[in-house]
Amino acid sequence: MSSENKSGEGKWGDLATRSVSGVVLAFIGLAAIYQGGYAILALVMLVVGVIGWEILRMVAPDSPKLWAPLGVLMALSIFGASMTLNPIWQAVTLLGALLITIGAIGEKADRVRALLYIGWVLVAGFGLILLRVEGMMAVLWLVAIVVTSDMAGYFVGRIVGGPKFWPAVSPKKTWSGTVAGWVGAALVGFFFIDAVGPMAPVWSMPLAFAGQMGDAAESALKRAKGVKDASDLIPGHGGFFDRFDALMGASLAVGAILLLQAAL
Repeated sequence: MSSENKSGEGKWGDLATRSVSGVVLAFIGLAAIYQGGYAILALVMLVVGVIGWEILRMVAPDSPKLWAPLGVLMALSIFGASMTLNPIWQAVTLLGALLITIGAIGEKADRVRALLYIGWVLVAGFGLILLRVEGMMAVLWLVAIVVTSDMAGYFVGRIVGGPKFWPAVSPKKTWSGTVAGWVGAALVGFFFIDAVGPMAPVWSMPLAFAGQMGDAAESALKRAKGVKDASDLIPGHGGFFDRFDALMGASLAVGAILLLQAAL
């Protein structure tokens, strides 16, 4: 177990703040998921726009005047893609926002990471909109997978410890926590069999893994740019990207599948 985890304060010092912020976020998220329609669209637009702003702060530090406008553009692209049922126009809308953003930030910016991360967030955000069309329970299933996997990994990883999962990218993540996340996700799947289908427990595990890869991908970006958090907007969690990285990872997998299904 790492040295910062030897004391009770080191293990649980941020738990209260994380919990309060988590409850507030959960209330807002559940309300939007329940309402559907423009409520969840507005929430996804907000999350995508803010994450876009956070990514641009890291990949284009020399263009601060562009961070907010391009974040708004990303949010508006989610709105635009949601206003059509044509998968081609949906893809064109998201791709257009991505290309405009990459072109606007200039050659001094890290365009490769901007392309990868902003493209990821756009597809993932729109994936949440498409999933809500499938029904409220489908979104709740995905959220429950991510939350359970994150909580299981957090507690089991800190209590059990053990070998690191990917120390070069995310030095605090352990194999015990990672596997606990898969197990927790599978258990969640059993509660959604009636809503999602008999394969829900099976599909829950790779979606949990996709969420964990989202977490790792965000950690890799922060390490590459030498920052601790994407921002400080959410007490105890850092930024929106810090809090929603796993959801974006799982939603990317769902969004890619749904977009391909719509196009075929």
